[in-house]
Amino acid sequence: MTRVLLVAGARPNFVKVAPVLRALGAYPKFETKLVHTGQHYDDAMSKVFFEELGLPDPDIHLSAGPGTQARQTAKVMVAFEEVVAAQSPDLVVVAGDVNSTLACSLVVSKAVVPLAHVEAGLRSHDRSMPEEVNRLVTDSLAQILFTTSSDANENLLREGHPLESIHLVGNTMIDTLSKHEAAARKRAIRAELGLPPGGYLLVTLHRPANVDGPEKLRAILRALAEAPLPVVFPLHPRTEKTARDAGLSNLLDKAGATRPLGYLDFLSLQMSAAVVLTDSGGVQEETTALGVACLTLRENTERPVTISHGTNRIIGANPARILPEVNRVLEEPPSPRERPPMWDGRAGERIAAVLDRLF
Repeated sequence: MTRVLLVAGARPNFVKVAPVLRALGAYPKFETKLVHTGQHYDDAMSKVFFEELGLPDPDIHLSAGPGTQARQTAKVMVAFEEVVAAQSPDLVVVAGDVNSTLACSLVVSKAVVPLAHVEAGLRSHDRSMPEEVNRLVTDSLAQILFTTSSDANENLLREGHPLESIHLVGNTMIDTLSKHEAAARKRAIRAELGLPPGGYLLVTLHRPANVDGPEKLRAILRALAEAPLPVVFPLHPRTEKTARDAGLSNLLDKAGATRPLGYLDFLSLQMSAAVVLTDSGGVQEETTALGVACLTLRENTERPVTISHGTNRIIGANPARILPEVNRVLEEPPSPRERPPMWDGRAGERIAAVLDRLF
């Protein structure tokens, strides 16, 4: 048996690892255990995703919980070091760019265990983003690099990674989307909120540059409150905390703030939104696959394929640009485009086939 530890820690990780876990299960040679680091730990950000994605209960739960970047990374490292020592894995697979990804990669490297990175090679070229540092360090430690698009391959080659370590497999987030698209279309969330198809804006914000500063968040909320269409704004816990602490509760209500949503409800709302506004990389990818207009409230993106092949546009982090850009999209919606190459719902299968060959 080839013993594999598959690591997930935060909401986007669950979406990315589900297809890999399912695909590895088709190979009797792999004994795969799912490790939940507990970086996202409450029901709204964790449990509901396991239920809706059909993920089994984690084999190992590290219960890291909240904390600063350093504290959370350290807690995951200490707990995962014990797991690696006890399990003696032949391979560890991490995904994405969250603190858990970095923490487990460091532990694995020092334990001299082979490491595979799902979603390798993405670069914003902005090291002020914690996720960019996580991506760079994880890729520098991994021996097996699974990429979602050709630009990621080019980044890795430019950084000196050997060609034989890089495998273009497609996007496991789109595997999950494809698998659950029909179920998401049947959800009643839009009717519950009284929203007509194509008649509302969907918003997600969670990055520190947008939500940790009260004045910046206040300006964003004011813009959303004046939007030409109804707004649905599922709140990330850090966004809600900043707003509540700064006395912005009334503005939250005017800006369409609502509880965090599960995967299926959020996907359902994405499908019928007029425009999605976000600072999330995963949402940029999902809107690209769905052909829904996306405005990214950042100065850069590590997913340029969502611009070249998708419906995403970078509008910067200035709240004053929100309403003009929304109106522009409403007047001139993006034309339909084909999905990026290999975003066909089979990335997990390709990952499993590569690992079967290598092990």
